[in-house]
Amino acid sequence: MDKTQSTGNVVKSRQGFALLITLSVLSVIIALTMVLLSYFEEVQQDSSETKALIQADVYYTNITNVFQNFKNKKTLFSVLYSTALPLSTEDGRFSLVLQCDPLQKGVNVNWLGWGREKEALQSVSQELFELLAQEYDIEDVGRLQEMLLEEIGGKSTFVQKEQSRLHQKNGIISYQQFEEVLGRYQFEVDDPKIGTVPWDKYFSFSPGAEKIDAEYASPELIAYLFSMDVETAKEWIAGAGSLEDFVALNGGEYTERKSILAGKTFLESTECLVSYTLDEQQYRFRFEYIEGESKHFEFYGKY
Repeated sequence: MDKTQSTGNVVKSRQGFALLITLSVLSVIIALTMVLLSYFEEVQQDSSETKALIQADVYYTNITNVFQNFKNKKTLFSVLYSTALPLSTEDGRFSLVLQCDPLQKGVNVNWLGWGREKEALQSVSQELFELLAQEYDIEDVGRLQEMLLEEIGGKSTFVQKEQSRLHQKNGIISYQQFEEVLGRYQFEVDDPKIGTVPWDKYFSFSPGAEKIDAEYASPELIAYLFSMDVETAKEWIAGAGSLEDFVALNGGEYTERKSILAGKTFLESTECLVSYTLDEQQYRFRFEYIEGESKHFEFYGKY
């Protein structure tokens, strides 16, 4: 196959993928809007803050119900990962934005604390951690890793356990929790360079995850995993072709990383942030949706 024909096939593939996303977006928007609007009037009579929390709970319940009833989960979440969904009425009384992100799109930072039984995973995370520490010239790598391992093992005292859900179980379960450890390290070591490392482009924060959903990984992580430059990695578009083929085409070695990748298996593991308007005030909440179960609901209040 010559280069012109190959390019034409890629363009057609991407156009077809774009059309699928457009149709899927419309179906998701219609489903969510109809469900949420049906409950909108139920919480109009309560006091403002209580009303906002009740409405958040209603939205949370019904969004997750839509998730559960949607048969093709991969199509649904591919849409939600590619764009924020704005939902609103013409009169402006109802306005909501739903944003979702895959929980397993990076190297699980908790692998740093896994023992010999998961040595291969620990090795991957350790190698990446040391590479980033060297590249960004972190002053006290040993102390930073020590603090992370304390948090992963549930022995950290950085946050009062009675004041935070982050300590309800061992492990680092969110980027927010990870940032708190970084903040503590920066205060202790006085190392401003810690804030320049793009940790979220490489690591994920789901304690039980043993695979990387590379379809949604950042170009930076793809470049790291398969020894290519970032600009080349940016050419990879999930859904427009096989990652394995893309890696081979660009001189990478897919099989070396195959054991830690989800491959064609869709990982139903996501976190969502919902922003909504009530009485001209903006509110937010987040939750996780993993294998058909919604959990870790957090109401942030006004912002």
